[in-house]
Amino acid sequence: MATLTVNGTRYDVEAAPDTSLLWVLREHLGLTGTKYGCAAGACGACTVHIDGTAAYACATTLAAVGTSEITTIEGLAPQGEHKLQRAWVAEQVPQCGYCQSGQIMRAAALLAENPAPDRDEIVDYMSPNLCRCGTYNRIVRAIQRAAGEA
Repeated sequence: MATLTVNGTRYDVEAAPDTSLLWVLREHLGLTGTKYGCAAGACGACTVHIDGTAAYACATTLAAVGTSEITTIEGLAPQGEHKLQRAWVAEQVPQCGYCQSGQIMRAAALLAENPAPDRDEIVDYMSPNLCRCGTYNRIVRAIQRAAGEA
């Protein structure tokens, strides 16, 4: 039994210590906004925050989480009112949409670290997250838009 804090709520989870955080979130807690992409920590679709830092949920075990605070896309802004979520809509970022929760979570970590990144900083920070549809220019514009909000 492990106790997790996810999106500000404490959960007791019956899972093996080597279970990936991705499966705990999706299968045990029903938080399906965190997507399964590659299961190898190579695409970023499963990006969540662990103590405010972007991390791949597929490559993080339940044991590695310990007492850390986990934030998923559902906890970023439950009503979709986060400035990044608004910017994503305004810039029409999603095409298929599958990678978008991971993209938004990585972008939120970027803006928490650097509230006014330039284009090169955005591109560099976001590079671990892949978008099969190639909406990278729209992603950059959305992050720039969100960074411009007060």
